Amino acid sequence: AAENNDLAIVVDVVPNHMALAGASNRWWWDVLEYGPASPYAEHFDIDWTPLSFGDHPQVLMPVLGDHYGRVLEAGDLRLDRQGGTFLVRCHEQALPLGLVSLTSLLRAAARRVEAGSLTAIADALEETRPDLVGGESVEHHRIETLRQQLRDLTAAEPSIADALDDELASLARDPDAVDELLSRQSYRLAYWRVASDELDYRRFFDITSLVGLRAESPVVFDDTHRCLLELVGTGDVVGLRIDHVDGLRDPAGYLHRLRAAAPGTWIVVEKILAPDERLPEEWPVAGTTGYDFADRVSDLFVDRHGVDLLVKQFQAWTGEPRSFGSTAHAAQLDVMSHELAAEVERVTELLMGVCHARRRHRDHTRRELRTVIKEIVAALEVYRTYVVAGQEAGDVDRRRIAHAVARVAELRPDTDGELLGLLERILILDEPGTDAAEFAARFQQLTSPVTAKGIEDTAFYRWTPLLSRNEVGSDPAHIGRGVESFHEHNTAIAQRWPATMLALSTHDTKRSADVRARLNVLTQLAPPWIEATEGWREHNRRHRAEGWDDPGIELALYQTVVGAWPVEVDRVEATLVKSAREAKLRTSWRDVDPVYEEDLSAFVRGVMADEQFQASVEEFLNHHDLVARGRVASLAQLALELTSPGVPDTYQGDELWDLSLVDPDNRRPVDYERRESLLAECAGLSVEAVGKRSDDGSPKLWLLHRLLQHRRAAPERYRTQEYAATQVSGSRAHHVVAFARDGLMTVVPRLVVGLEAGWADTTLALGESTWVDVLSGATHRGSASLDDLLGRFPVAVLERQDP
Repeated sequence: AAENNDLAIVVDVVPNHMALAGASNRWWWDVLEYGPASPYAEHFDIDWTPLSFGDHPQVLMPVLGDHYGRVLEAGDLRLDRQGGTFLVRCHEQALPLGLVSLTSLLRAAARRVEAGSLTAIADALEETRPDLVGGESVEHHRIETLRQQLRDLTAAEPSIADALDDELASLARDPDAVDELLSRQSYRLAYWRVASDELDYRRFFDITSLVGLRAESPVVFDDTHRCLLELVGTGDVVGLRIDHVDGLRDPAGYLHRLRAAAPGTWIVVEKILAPDERLPEEWPVAGTTGYDFADRVSDLFVDRHGVDLLVKQFQAWTGEPRSFGSTAHAAQLDVMSHELAAEVERVTELLMGVCHARRRHRDHTRRELRTVIKEIVAALEVYRTYVVAGQEAGDVDRRRIAHAVARVAELRPDTDGELLGLLERILILDEPGTDAAEFAARFQQLTSPVTAKGIEDTAFYRWTPLLSRNEVGSDPAHIGRGVESFHEHNTAIAQRWPATMLALSTHDTKRSADVRARLNVLTQLAPPWIEATEGWREHNRRHRAEGWDDPGIELALYQTVVGAWPVEVDRVEATLVKSAREAKLRTSWRDVDPVYEEDLSAFVRGVMADEQFQASVEEFLNHHDLVARGRVASLAQLALELTSPGVPDTYQGDELWDLSLVDPDNRRPVDYERRESLLAECAGLSVEAVGKRSDDGSPKLWLLHRLLQHRRAAPERYRTQEYAATQVSGSRAHHVVAFARDGLMTVVPRLVVGLEAGWADTTLALGESTWVDVLSGATHRGSASLDDLLGRFPVAVLERQDP
């Protein structure tokens, strides 16, 4: 179907983890039955030793709704059989019971019906050595052959099936017998809350149902990529988007292995870059998935002075004088003490072993080591470093780690200096020993989820002066860097990563690009916005429950309402409740405070139903022309995405004005029929005609269509590595973003407040060539005034008419 519609397929790949998914994941199911003896045990990142109980290793399975003993004694653990497979069930969860652990039950059933064939299966199971399965595939085959015999036997002999079920039912009535049976399994059932502190397998962030893979293993790589690489080999798949690359033990090694297996394939990686960080040059990829571009573009439309005023208002409302940096630092420490405590404990155990082997550090306590690990993670200014055992650490990683260690020494002068020195040597691989190298590798796999959970999913919900800059890939401490910084970024991309992906909205952005564009305008209207919100806060006191007050959330509410107006109350309520849980200050996903959340919901509903408040919001929007100004910024963003160096990615639904909020709001069904109908109506319209249809989103759809058509007609213009800022002169030159690329020039406005009277003396230097606007058809030459360039449509994309 894709071929028939002139489309190619890009696949999103998740090499770092996979879903547990019960029996649907046959590898994990096999591990649950056979434990470390399973041929797939090394596929998953499991530590079988720390949480072992009894005389054999067990992996923790925290899937119960209450403590294990209470669930067991309440009769909520049910035993079941499906052919030759035996299960323990708890509500929707099902786990396998090892066949070898059931020989007594098979014998008892055989005696019931005098079934010698069933006794023979039990005898054969007792002769197997399941502990050798990992090294002796024949043992695994023998057990599975016996399972098939049991399956065939129960299907052919109903009396045997009935006897097995009766014995199973009898055993299930005895909690002690069930407990004894479960103690012989390769997993330990546990309360779901145990996962945060004691989980013994690496997971995706704090999601216990997603287990980490050892993608660094060639065997695991081959097994997990076999189908994918077959699709690449046949040409059915032409591109790969690698998700969560920082979660891998050795991202560079993985990417080189992938490149060797898919030499001609377009590959981009989901990598969050710090403001001063660049993608590692040695990675054999086309670039990132575009969060860095979204950050740079959004920042163009922010007024730095206005941001400072909004921050002061936030600090006054909350009584919180700290900066975003200190907010982020505290949030990272919080998630390491709660949601990701198990991951911290795992690396702490490794560091305990390192210190025990070194007499000068043997007396450091677990608490001391845990604390210094957490402080260094929180002090690291990037998601992770990339040192690899057997290779010398690069200068960039050395500087990052040295800075983090120095920062800890400054913030925590009580920390032992020799211990910090040891950790610095370990993390740059200057400390000998495989134990030190293993700690360094595990530490790097810890920093990425801590940074993501601590900043993206915690600090961004605590720091609410300007929500549009609280976005994946952004740093609210680095705002308003200006046009020159944008050009420097694009120049570097054009030279090194010309086929990187460019994005504005994704499945992970907390607000759509259109909502962010509208909110960014508020930085140019900071004094009236502050005045309006101060009035709303006073007016809406009547809707607060007695004793309830959360100024940070209230400020987020007003931005959410204005950014997405008109917006349904249910969407606002869901967004604010999620925001409060992610902030983890008054409630959280793990420890819901129902009273707080009820009061929050009541406040949101009261505010949204208040006609006086609604009228005031609309008056603010209308008086400051916020919707129209936001739309101009949206069109400017889109033009930049479609013409900057790289490959633009349009998130589904974003073809029209899209005022989506955080997920699941941004995963609502998309009305494609409406988009198809609107495109048929507006595709052939002039810029003047399409501008009159702004409310239905036609200008955005029209711009997207026109520029994609032009990319198809003149691909060489967009594939070029040429990039240069275009000279803009005049009193309002700082309101323009303009650049040229091999006969193509993009011109868009920024900071549109203050342009009501036009562009005055502002002009753009075009030289002696003739340029035609691919949107309006207008011709320009020499020195063109911005009034002429942008007078008919908010953006211009010019093509040079070569002789």
